Amino acid sequence: MKRYFVILLLLVSLLVLAARITVFHINDTHGHAWPFTDSAGNIIGGFSTVATMIDAERKVNPHVLFLHAGDINTGVPESDLLNALPDIFVLNRMKLDAAAVGNHEFDKPREVLFKQISWAKFPFLSANIYKDGKPFFTPYIVKNIGGVRVAIVGFTTEHTKILEGPNSEDLEFKNVIEVAKTLIPEIRKQADIVIALTHLGVGQGYSELYTTADQLAQQVSGIDLIIDGHSHTNLSQPIVVNGVPIVQAFEWAKVLGRADIYFEDGKVTKIEWQAIPVVQAKVVGKDEAGKSVYQVITPEAPYVKTALDYFKKLGGAKLDTVIGYTEILLNGERADVRSKTTNLANLITDAMLWKTGADVALTNGGGIRASIKPGEIKIRDVLTVLPFGNTLYVLEMKGSDLLKVFEYAASVPNGQGAFLQVAGATWKAEGGKLVEVLINGKPIDPEKVYKVVTNNYMAAGGDGYAMLKGQKGYDTYYVMADVVVEYIQKVLGGKITSYDDKPRVERK
Repeated sequence: MKRYFVILLLLVSLLVLAARITVFHINDTHGHAWPFTDSAGNIIGGFSTVATMIDAERKVNPHVLFLHAGDINTGVPESDLLNALPDIFVLNRMKLDAAAVGNHEFDKPREVLFKQISWAKFPFLSANIYKDGKPFFTPYIVKNIGGVRVAIVGFTTEHTKILEGPNSEDLEFKNVIEVAKTLIPEIRKQADIVIALTHLGVGQGYSELYTTADQLAQQVSGIDLIIDGHSHTNLSQPIVVNGVPIVQAFEWAKVLGRADIYFEDGKVTKIEWQAIPVVQAKVVGKDEAGKSVYQVITPEAPYVKTALDYFKKLGGAKLDTVIGYTEILLNGERADVRSKTTNLANLITDAMLWKTGADVALTNGGGIRASIKPGEIKIRDVLTVLPFGNTLYVLEMKGSDLLKVFEYAASVPNGQGAFLQVAGATWKAEGGKLVEVLINGKPIDPEKVYKVVTNNYMAAGGDGYAMLKGQKGYDTYYVMADVVVEYIQKVLGGKITSYDDKPRVERK
């Protein structure tokens, strides 16, 4: 009789296992903890809005996970100035279960990363980053969700070694596929469901060099769901590769991803996914004074909003100092500064030349993170464009060495952060090969020594510019953002009515 009772208990316990596990996820938030206004005037994003959406599900469903697929850092001045403390503080409050390590987690010196890890009440996951032969981060965790063992394993793009060279030199970024083929079978022994929380990107141009999420799904078995980041992909439905759904939640908490995993008889039976727009308030009209009238769609969670309001006040007065005015859009859009000349890229590189008196200025398009809209220009606008705190670095380079910089730049596919923006020079490429470089209108003299200004990130070999590392030179310690502010005020007189946008780069 006792034996039958035990069997009955086991059967009952199987029946009450969570039939559905809901996984909420965000990625590439880049300091956007606060709500912001979109082009239509609607108030979107914000961790306080996301918290309300997740909390609503938690009230009716105890089987909820909340994950971040990497790149918490860099993009909003209030966050950057405080080393992402506002973001991590409120993610703790929102009960984030885990975050993948993104490449931008290496934007600042190692001691900052260690601080961030100590602040977080959630683990930073990456299984393929090693130091001295051992994993540098927690590779994976296993959580019991309603009796179902859910493993979450992190992977970080190997491209980080190039993208973040100066702050990752002592680390080994192992091939994701090779690590996963060894690790996933071991994890499967410990878990019923395996989620890969990755910062790899999907379908990117450099997929032959660095592992993408779709390649992971294609080549490694045993993964039930891939929650990805890095490529800022705006999906309306999952990408299914080899039967594995791959999902991303766009960027900046504009979208909240929701995956419902159905589990029955010891296996996943189906996964449903949706990308939910994060809208706090919608514009529904104008009042008599012409101001927008809003309808609240999703109220902010007070326990998150209160904390973020406090952090926003820190240093807010300085950030709102007006330093100029522009009548035109200064174009710093991601797709544009990584593929062609723009007026803002030209302004930044011109400012670098002006400050140092160099012959040529070089900066990576990936370091330009936003546009400046027509209207007042505030310090916060410039810091949003140039959030990394990079300094100007002056080099003395023989023409033959400088030529190697442009040869590498010619090989970089459009859309990559290593795309080279310049001043004092023009360059042309065809089919990934350099065909012409002019310095101040003249061909490079291989024997001449040129004065070159770049940023300290590139000077240390960042974004693949290894040929700059070790060149004779010095750090000016002029912060790029400060130089741009000074240039706008002193050279442009604080007012911009037009700016040079003639192509300095031509590619075919």
